[in-house]
Amino acid sequence: MPAGVAAGHPATAEVGLRVLHAGGSAADAAVAAVLAGCVAESVLTGITGGGFATYYDAASGEVTCLDFFCAIPGLDGNARPGPMVPIDVTFGGVTMSYSIGEASVAVPGVPAGIGEVHRRWGRLPWQRVVAPAVTLARSGVVLPAAQARTLVSIAPAMIPGVGAAIYSPGGKLLEGGDLLFHPGLDVALTALANDGPEVFYTGWIGEQLVKTVRAGGGAIGPADLAGYRVLELPVEHASLAGANVFGRRDLNNTIPTIAVLPPDLSELPAGGRAVALAEALRNHGRQRVGDTTNISVVDFAGNACVITTTLGLGSGVWLPGLGVHLNSMLGEGELITADLTPGGRMPSMMCPLVVTDERGDLVVAAGSAGASRIRTALVHTLVNVLVKDADMTAAINHPRFHVVVDPDTDAPVAHVEPGYPAAEVTALSSAGYEIRWWDRVDHYFGGASAVGRAGAAGDPRRGGVGRPA
Repeated sequence: MPAGVAAGHPATAEVGLRVLHAGGSAADAAVAAVLAGCVAESVLTGITGGGFATYYDAASGEVTCLDFFCAIPGLDGNARPGPMVPIDVTFGGVTMSYSIGEASVAVPGVPAGIGEVHRRWGRLPWQRVVAPAVTLARSGVVLPAAQARTLVSIAPAMIPGVGAAIYSPGGKLLEGGDLLFHPGLDVALTALANDGPEVFYTGWIGEQLVKTVRAGGGAIGPADLAGYRVLELPVEHASLAGANVFGRRDLNNTIPTIAVLPPDLSELPAGGRAVALAEALRNHGRQRVGDTTNISVVDFAGNACVITTTLGLGSGVWLPGLGVHLNSMLGEGELITADLTPGGRMPSMMCPLVVTDERGDLVVAAGSAGASRIRTALVHTLVNVLVKDADMTAAINHPRFHVVVDPDTDAPVAHVEPGYPAAEVTALSSAGYEIRWWDRVDHYFGGASAVGRAGAAGDPRRGGVGRPA
């Protein structure tokens, strides 16, 4: 099993790779890369977001899933935040409504989550793991063209307040190749390195977060931050092409979707395989943008760590002088369910996963960004690797289709990237799917990153890269 790192930005992947070569474990490299991503991929994620981690231990074959997603505030008795700020985001030609502002900020989980990953499986000192992100924050990074296109879509959430000077200096949105720089972020990350994750919960940054959020009508209080805990989740399992896929049960049922794929998928003709895949993926029109990124790492001992994080779209609220953008998870209406109470964990579609062979040895470590398209990107990637025997770069780069149900007609619709095999699209059409061709390979279709026997690759749809160790 070759070691490697796959991530959503060249700088993020490079940080993970350097940590591996410095003697770090998969967990060390993944944590360092997550923090680097909070600098280099701030269009997609951030330190005050939430996420999930899946870890594979090569010695025992054990798989562990951790939940450090955002939590509902209100433990201080302030469960009724003020009004949020409505915004519209146009994505893929469709306008969707979101809400931002202080009242949209949920209790963050990323600092606690990466701290727990490092505590359980890290080898290098904590400060050594955080240091590369501090260096990136001081210099700034180049914004990839793919992320610049995403910025255009989500600008209404990114440029209010302090965000205007960061993402739209001089009134013009950053373009691919421009320098992305967050003044003060190095200060926040240095505090994280010196004081540990607790600084975001019971330390001075946590105090600043509460003050900032409550000044604008948000609900987060000291008890919400002090009471936050990382959860260990049950691990679900499905079989695909003789391999075993492990991950958590997500809102979009990724593992159950894989489980209902025909056991003879590899023996079906291409058109029949496409229809079987579409039938397994069919959902009821979840169409969220999702500000998400993923890190996949395999170390030299064969251990794997996959971490997916998100900021929502971003609240448009920043911690003064720290370059830290707060999450907007309470403004993601689709994630707010009736059973949520203060302190409760919000649901998510993120599903970092690992795949093993019949002996329990690692085959693939993978995850994806893309909200409702996370499942689509992961299933396509795994089918391409395990069924079609593609190398990892080809598996991730290959055009995809995403299935939804038209809310007006209840008819199944397949959104299809250009270059998808025409015969398979014809089969989808004959099976009753309305075909909606896209004019480009697009970040709408998710952002997978994976490391495995087939190599290491990131998704070009979101500027991702893979780096073998």
